Amino acid sequence: MALLNFRKPKPAVPGASLESFLAGYSIEVMPRTAAKVEDFRALLPRGTRVYIAHIDGTPIEEMVDTARRLAGEGFEVMPHFPARIISDKAMLADWIARYQGEAGVHQGLILAGGVDTPKGDFHSSMQLLETGLFDKAGFDRLHVAGHPEGNRDIDPDGGDDTVMQAARWKQDFSERTDARMALVTQFAFEAEPILAWGQRLRDAGVTLPIHIGLAGPAKLQTLIKFAVACGVGPSLRVLQKRALDVGKLLLPYEPTELAAELAAKKAADPDFPIEQAHLFPLGGIKTCATWASDHGGASALPAARAV
Repeated sequence: MALLNFRKPKPAVPGASLESFLAGYSIEVMPRTAAKVEDFRALLPRGTRVYIAHIDGTPIEEMVDTARRLAGEGFEVMPHFPARIISDKAMLADWIARYQGEAGVHQGLILAGGVDTPKGDFHSSMQLLETGLFDKAGFDRLHVAGHPEGNRDIDPDGGDDTVMQAARWKQDFSERTDARMALVTQFAFEAEPILAWGQRLRDAGVTLPIHIGLAGPAKLQTLIKFAVACGVGPSLRVLQKRALDVGKLLLPYEPTELAAELAAKKAADPDFPIEQAHLFPLGGIKTCATWASDHGGASALPAARAV
């Protein structure tokens, strides 16, 4: 099974299933990268869900400004709420009020965050959700993190016992809130472990829709840099092996084959929890949006599929 598509002849895959899988894709930006885009309307379908990553050290003012701009351009805005950089309940309430009052935000990605030591009272997404502040503010979508390759911050032994317990808790919480929920994952590079993880969730009674993270087109060196920074698991070894081949090192990566495998699974098993793609534009927002459009992601998420 080919793991990376280095402009080799593409395998014969059902184009309709890939188009369906990419229709309504979401994409992630940071304030500093968003500032370099003159007009997102020239790149993304109207109504695209745009996540705003909150990196430690980014002032909340920059996050809110970016949210306001994207909302004004006609996009569904979903900022990150990283537990470990939120000092207390008062700060969380302030962030929610700012996003709502200044940008009309009504949805968020609730996650632990990528810092080792919590800066205050919170260390997990569950703690943020249990404050009740999102429900009180009327957030209608609360997405949470999923981990197809595990997460050594949560399970240091490399297993997934704690991650699976957290997934079951998130499922239980989804049944206690009116907000629609979904699991959004880090990017990965192999279909088999993703599909196996999705099956384990289904077997455990976790039915939350899954939005699978895909790394957008980028140079291999760029992917390795981000994979290391983001704690990607077994996929990192795949990239490191590829990097030893100088010829492939200089060629761009595209997630086409991986997306096609996931789309084929979804087409063959419509009830499988993997629902759509979430794109990380590691090689640039324009490059990523062009790839998505070229492969069918040219329309915003239909209301009937909104999750």
